Amino acid sequence: MIPKVLSKEIHLEDGRKIILETGKLAKQADGSIVVRMGKCMLLATIVSSKTPSPVDFLPLTVDYREKFAAAGRFPGGFFKREARPSDQEILTMRLVDRVLRPLFPSDYHSETQVMIQLMSHDEDVMPDALAGLAASAAIQLSDIPFEYPISEVRVARVDGMFVINPSKKQLLTSDIDIMIGASENSIAMVEGEFNEITEEEMLDAISYGHSAIKDQINAQIALVKEFGKKDTRTYEREVSDNDLKKKIIEETYESFYNVAKKGLTKAERSENFLEIKDKFLETFSEDVIEEKADLISRYIKESQKKAIRDLVLNEGIRLDGRNTSEIRPIWCEVDYLPSAHGSSIFTRGETQALATVTLGTSKEANVIDLPTDQNEERFYLHYNFPPFSTGEARPLRGTSRREIGHGNLAQRALKNVIPNECPYTVRVVSEVLESNGSSSMATVCAGTMALMDAGVKIKKPVSGIAMGLITENKKFAILSDILGDEDHLGDMDFKVTGTSEGITACQMDIKIKGLSFDIMTEALDQARKGRLEILEHITNTISSPSENVKDHAPKMIYRRIANEYIGALIGPGGKVIQELQKESGCTIVVNEDPKTEEGIIEILGTSPKGIAMVESKIDSITFKPKVGNKYEVKVIKILDFGAVVEYTQAPGNEVLLHVSELAWERTENVTDVVKMGDVLEVKYFGIDSRTRKEKVSRKALFPKPERKD
Repeated sequence: MIPKVLSKEIHLEDGRKIILETGKLAKQADGSIVVRMGKCMLLATIVSSKTPSPVDFLPLTVDYREKFAAAGRFPGGFFKREARPSDQEILTMRLVDRVLRPLFPSDYHSETQVMIQLMSHDEDVMPDALAGLAASAAIQLSDIPFEYPISEVRVARVDGMFVINPSKKQLLTSDIDIMIGASENSIAMVEGEFNEITEEEMLDAISYGHSAIKDQINAQIALVKEFGKKDTRTYEREVSDNDLKKKIIEETYESFYNVAKKGLTKAERSENFLEIKDKFLETFSEDVIEEKADLISRYIKESQKKAIRDLVLNEGIRLDGRNTSEIRPIWCEVDYLPSAHGSSIFTRGETQALATVTLGTSKEANVIDLPTDQNEERFYLHYNFPPFSTGEARPLRGTSRREIGHGNLAQRALKNVIPNECPYTVRVVSEVLESNGSSSMATVCAGTMALMDAGVKIKKPVSGIAMGLITENKKFAILSDILGDEDHLGDMDFKVTGTSEGITACQMDIKIKGLSFDIMTEALDQARKGRLEILEHITNTISSPSENVKDHAPKMIYRRIANEYIGALIGPGGKVIQELQKESGCTIVVNEDPKTEEGIIEILGTSPKGIAMVESKIDSITFKPKVGNKYEVKVIKILDFGAVVEYTQAPGNEVLLHVSELAWERTENVTDVVKMGDVLEVKYFGIDSRTRKEKVSRKALFPKPERKD
């Protein structure tokens, strides 16, 4: 039976188009769609269990995978099969998840899986920009409850003009790279990196992207209408008890409000809130507590949340006693770890990050081998979030998606201030030691200081701040430097990083509908003031990069040699270079520059003597004497027919000084003129036409005696 296939086209301003197609593939899924742009094709499916999960949240999994076959490539490594997702795939999963998750009903708890696969790759199309559109279209074609369609686009600015879903080549010359997720009426998610742009420029990019998203949403609606919208499935809804809810709020709200007003520490607040809960539970019998434990716990949390939000909106007072624009106390320190190449501590309130910098050669670059990208990162940042940072004890299960996402945000914040001429591969690692609000922004601040402490000549220092928002009807409060609790109970989490001149990265998740651009503008302005205040603390601690790397840190020297000498430097089976590394204590990396047909030699070492040894060897290998020039040589071997000498400026580079070239007078014995170890000057004549060997002469430096008759 020939399947019924339906499609819709979305036309972009520059003539490109996106095609949505359904009805051909994966028909047993609750919803499936193929999204095509050029030769790029994504298959997105969604399946959700008909029975609810016992958990009290939505067990949603968003999975994005890039198949190597899509690009006509084999997976690298020993096992020729796709395995765990790459960091880039996980970052795409997070981008989609953050927009989708809030739009499922709050009481929908069925196991739900969204799978997006790259089936065909196009070098001129970046598939992650299409993943959100694909996921939403698949959901719209299903009967799974979901509030309204969404989409995501990437916006770049090339030569002053905005571009929707640019190619990788266009991104190379763009000063804006921003992903925007939104519904028809509301921005839901923003994440991007910038080359020190203004707040107004960022808002213009968001607005431009939102216009394109509306077209993509209209295409989804038209496709679903033609396909035939399925009735939304019925599902088992959460049990509620309005009388119980009213009783709990009436009896606990004021107590929560008063505790929230005290400005306590995180531990003190938790203890006081727990006392209120325990005291209230004493008013119930054990049977009621056992029967309605989940409802009681839920309504107590709602009462606590309402009290904290009302305190901010009514009195402008926050959980730790600050006003809405106040930054927590900050202290910083650099050069804390004696053996690291660079280190710093950044502590803001109850959040603390310890950052380290390690300097290396190009062979330490982070190799990216994906179907859609084969590249190397010479600057990268890793973020670690151990359980003790929040006072918890839980098993370690490898690097989490959150750690990858937070590390990527901090890396994007800092990478554009690393100069192109930086000779090192630079790795920054942030260890979060305490966390109560925006450890990713603490990582940016600690990373900036550690880079400067290591002597990396960053263009400008970068600081970061996390902003929050609480709204109720027409009242709203924008919060600077939010706490962990404020992130959880607030309506927006907005992280902004930048230099004194402009924004370098941002990440925004909005949990409410219809956030106005006026509020976003005010939030960005308040964020700018906050990050400049934080930046002042950083520059008071370390105002500029250290002049030199630390004594124990490696020094990097670059040398260029003609390709013809690379073999001599490496030696048979790598013998020469391995022995040289062992003797000098240096790391030597040899790369070829295809543009100039030269070899690029990286010499990395802590000992100036060792570096000098390597440079001397390179000079020796690449030394080419010029005809007619004088050179200093040292006698290293005596033969019957001459002396073997080596150029003192190029040890190991030897030539025969023939006995006939020692002196104008007849020389019976070589040792009559020179002895082992003698240093003398010779003149270079090039290749002798008779012997086909290099010729040098000592006697040519002396006047020829007059001939006696």
